[in-house]
Amino acid sequence: MKKDFIEKAKEKMLAKKDELVTSISDRNAEVTELTSGSEPGDEIDVASYAVDGNLLNQLGARDAELLNQINSALSRINQGTYGICLDCGQQIPEPRLTYIPWAAYCVDCQSKHDRQDH
Repeated sequence: MKKDFIEKAKEKMLAKKDELVTSISDRNAEVTELTSGSEPGDEIDVASYAVDGNLLNQLGARDAELLNQINSALSRINQGTYGICLDCGQQIPEPRLTYIPWAAYCVDCQSKHDRQDH
């Protein structure tokens, strides 16, 4: 894989990582604000706070998972294994890595993982 392609992918991942860290931090502040200091009103207010907090937590968990994937991909760059499918060991096509720079699997192996997860 070409060095300039890897550098561009790394730049994209670092930018996305910064975005995620900010998003997670902002979301954590929102959850803290929702859960502290406010006097619960009626049952509707309490339910609304619970739903909002749950949604924010789910979004934060999704961002945290993506952050882990990005960190793993950056680690693979440092190890010299970036772009190699973790399952089959084949080269992940550049168009896939252009679209999802943190991809750890080729399309076929990712499809297998997706089927197992559902």
